Amino acid sequence: MSLMNVFALSQSALVAQTTRLNFVAENLANAEVAAGSADTVYRAKYPVFKSFINQELSNSAAKGVRVDGVYEDETAPRKLFDPGHPLADETGFVYLSNVNTVEEMANMMEASRSYQTNVEMMNTAKQLLMRTLTLGQ
Repeated sequence: MSLMNVFALSQSALVAQTTRLNFVAENLANAEVAAGSADTVYRAKYPVFKSFINQELSNSAAKGVRVDGVYEDETAPRKLFDPGHPLADETGFVYLSNVNTVEEMANMMEASRSYQTNVEMMNTAKQLLMRTLTLGQ
């Protein structure tokens, strides 16, 4: 693998982790959203990644990762008995999203650290290229 392929690989990983962080932010923003029925309540969403090899780009194969789809968590929403709530159903229940804030915070830390690792990998590849250029001097 050439050093130039390292940049393409890191770039795809950075895009993937940015996408993951965007989903975490969306989930956290909707963590306490209420709805009048279990069908209309917000459900946590997660990106599904897929690795790829594209041999059409150049003589060497370009590798990376991309978003292949979105997984919607089918866990049952939380039920809260609050007959005075404007969104309460006829039995007095309000439905809250199934977002687990602790799990989302852990996902955010993991995605952030993976992002940082890929930035460091790009910096290391850049330093190696710069040292290679100075060898002939």
